[in-house]
Amino acid sequence: MNVNSSQMWIVAAIVIVALIIAVAFIVREHRRRESQRLQRRFGPEYSRVVESAGDRSKAEAELLAREKRVSKLKIVPLSPADAARFSDAWGTLQTRFVDNPRGTVTEADRLVRDLMIKRGYPMADFEHRAADISVDHPQLVETYRAAQLIAARDERGEASTEELRKAVVYYRALFDELLDVRNPSTKQTRPAGRLAAHS
Repeated sequence: MNVNSSQMWIVAAIVIVALIIAVAFIVREHRRRESQRLQRRFGPEYSRVVESAGDRSKAEAELLAREKRVSKLKIVPLSPADAARFSDAWGTLQTRFVDNPRGTVTEADRLVRDLMIKRGYPMADFEHRAADISVDHPQLVETYRAAQLIAARDERGEASTEELRKAVVYYRALFDELLDVRNPSTKQTRPAGRLAAHS
């Protein structure tokens, strides 16, 4: 009976160890898949957040928190009239660039922020805006940051005309993306051809 009891304890211990290993494997596999999903979703922003946080777990927690926060926002499509109004405003802005590049960068920044507000993004500080944008537009958040840096340099009188041109192009990429995230029928109402000629 002692031998049987010892064998049962050994078997029980083996089963417990096997369960612990299985659970650890499942948890590790889940984390690996979640990491891959976040890397695919956020692209270069994933690497930037990992580098900034200094730790993959903290970075992934931040990205998951962004997803959760943005999922609670009421991001709305633009009406055809609003889309046309924003498109016209951008077209006007671009035609003024030659005469007033510095004023155009400031106006481009304001127009992008106005569009974000109209779509339902909260207007906190820049880093929160960029974090919110990164959830649905991860490929453009870097250009948004680059445009913002140039705008800040421009405020100090340190940006060249070429840098200002780049900033307008960067703002335009985000502007177009925010304008185009609508249903297909409203996309067709946008006068894209005329704007493309100014790019």
